[in-house]
Amino acid sequence: MIKWDLQALMPRRKLFNGHGSRRFSQCRLRSRESLPSIAPKPLINIKHIRQNPQIYSQNCLERNYKDQREIPFKIVKLFDEWLQSQKSARGLREKNNAIRTQLSHSRTFSGIEGGGQDGQAKEKTELFEEARNLKKELQSIEALERQWNDEIEDLALELPNLTSDQTPRGDDPKILGYINEHLNPSSMSYDRTWRNHVHIGTEFDLLDFASAATTSGWGWYYLKNEAALLEQALVQYALQVAMQQGFTVVTPPSMVYSHIASACGFRPRDQSGEQQVYGIQQSERDQEKTRPLHSLAGTAEIPLAGMKADAVIDQVDLPIQMVGPSRCYRAEAGARGVETKGLYRVHEFTKVEMFTWTAQGGEDKAFLSMLAIQKEILQSLGLHCRILEMPSTDLGASAVRKQDIEAFFPSRREKDGGWGEVTSTSICTDYQTRRLNTRVRNPAGSQAKMDFPSTVNGTALAVPRVLAALLENGWDEKEVCVRIPEVLWPWMHGIHVIKKKR
Repeated sequence: MIKWDLQALMPRRKLFNGHGSRRFSQCRLRSRESLPSIAPKPLINIKHIRQNPQIYSQNCLERNYKDQREIPFKIVKLFDEWLQSQKSARGLREKNNAIRTQLSHSRTFSGIEGGGQDGQAKEKTELFEEARNLKKELQSIEALERQWNDEIEDLALELPNLTSDQTPRGDDPKILGYINEHLNPSSMSYDRTWRNHVHIGTEFDLLDFASAATTSGWGWYYLKNEAALLEQALVQYALQVAMQQGFTVVTPPSMVYSHIASACGFRPRDQSGEQQVYGIQQSERDQEKTRPLHSLAGTAEIPLAGMKADAVIDQVDLPIQMVGPSRCYRAEAGARGVETKGLYRVHEFTKVEMFTWTAQGGEDKAFLSMLAIQKEILQSLGLHCRILEMPSTDLGASAVRKQDIEAFFPSRREKDGGWGEVTSTSICTDYQTRRLNTRVRNPAGSQAKMDFPSTVNGTALAVPRVLAALLENGWDEKEVCVRIPEVLWPWMHGIHVIKKKR
């Protein structure tokens, strides 16, 4: 098992054996000037960046963070300037200390003979003046050093996590395997009509996009009748499977402080400047009082990670496994078209998210546990899926490695061969815990008293896409109905088949 110690990373060696998180809305923290006083103080491993600037620069290029590629070298340059300032100021501090020592010895200026007192008083005055000048000069130098230090930390916060050697470089994912083997399903003439969840949902009175467009706009929807029941059934089934694997259920808030979202790696805008996160507008009173900004969480990963912000966890309590259902909000829902119409890409949806804090070295076990849960759920639902090792350009800021599972959508055959993402599993190492100041208290006798745990997150179930896949893949052309997977029957109030209403 690999210990996730950044200082151990060197060129041409295996960097990590873990997973990263979604790229769509992740990157940098805001500068310290814009962080409220209540925000956790980030503690970045700047020493490792200084010692390995080429690794971090190349990592930025491989992950398409081109604007950040020069940051590691800027950090090295600023540190060298800071170090030179420290050396230059050492002589001034030594001289200042010598004067303070001289002034503290009263006998130096006691003046026993009257004639000598005037000269000694003059000398004392000159020493006081010199001490004042030295103090001002040192204060200016120290202010400049603090400025350099703050700039170094702000730059370090912009860098993405390092990348696993198991992550393919470039833009293409690697297919690792399939769930419910279904490599090349034959195309049916009704794939884009009846085997389309928008058509099924409209004809069977399950989905209402028109009313939602009037009420909220494009990218929203109403779930009706069996679709509304299916949402609750999917949530309950996902929670049941996760709980059987030792996860504790938590219902997190959907609104979070913006600095908590930033600490998790989620930023307001993507690399292209497109809005990603819904910010909450403040009242004039809140602005005057400089109260912290709020955002709507794009995933329960954010509020779950925030549960342990500024907290210390005893190592014996790790791993801590949470699973939380929540409403999620994403400002960017994609361009209009067949590939994003319907439930596939929306602004608001229900998702069940898994989140784990684990000691360094336990990431692989936590990851495999989440992946096993995802496979069990999707296999039981009868969906045809493929498992992908995602490439470096798809990784978000916090990710070191990521695996996605895509389901087959008959109506999307012309887009990506019909495949569409339904789950994602990521390991973030200590990226989030360093920025949220989440620490682990090691047992007595350990080399370090405190450490930073790693975080792992994964989708147990994202309702809209899975619901769409169930409608399309559960379609029975002969009987003109949609068959509901048996594992969902306990929550469907006796409904096993969805038929057209009269």
